[in-house]
Amino acid sequence: MREFALGQQASLTRTFTAADLAAYRALTGDTSPQPGVPGPLLGGLFSQLLGTRLPGRGTNWLKQALTFDRPAALDEALTATVTITRLRPEKHLVNLRTICADAAGEIVCDGEALVLVRDLENVAEEEEEG
Repeated sequence: MREFALGQQASLTRTFTAADLAAYRALTGDTSPQPGVPGPLLGGLFSQLLGTRLPGRGTNWLKQALTFDRPAALDEALTATVTITRLRPEKHLVNLRTICADAAGEIVCDGEALVLVRDLENVAEEEEEG
């Protein structure tokens, strides 16, 4: 069983290129002019983190809210980070803050995610003891 804690986080860094933007446009049919990396590609970074690292495999992504503070430039390293902000083991729910920042550390987008994780019983036991 996995163990989770408030403040626990995971990050990944990715650089999106013109080729990534072209593939996105071909897949979605979105030909609108983009000032940088489209929001759904940034959201995909959070999806990858939630499903592979924190909480990880078996996570069901229920809700995501994002605020886009400024455009994310192509060919710039972007770091997405998810941080656990609330644990609700009785409902198998985990709330996380989601932030994506550019190479200078400036926030590109900020938000919150809610995920369903089925093996949180160990967290409930720890909260009862503490």
